[in-house]
Amino acid sequence: MAALRVADRGDVAIPDMRGAWAGEMGQTQFMPKSYYQFAVDFDGNGRRDLIRSAPDALASTANYLRGYGWSGMSWTNGANAAALAGWNKATVYQQALAYFASRLVE
Repeated sequence: MAALRVADRGDVAIPDMRGAWAGEMGQTQFMPKSYYQFAVDFDGNGRRDLIRSAPDALASTANYLRGYGWSGMSWTNGANAAALAGWNKATVYQQALAYFASRLVE
């Protein structure tokens, strides 16, 4: 139902909703429910396009993490570690994001 809501909202056409085997879509792999709930139109074109718009994808990912309790800049505090776990249950993805985040602030 969430995928249909995303299409009905005008964010992504149904034929463009291609993703991985579990149904995740976009540059940062949102499930349809999360796409509908957390996607934002950061590039200002009137659509929340996590497939073709890097600004929308990155801003939506930040919004998603904030929705799971992200606070401040450090990924090492307890709330942010829990937010990463909410984003993706796989430890390898949590560690990869944390690594790249630490490289960005250097």
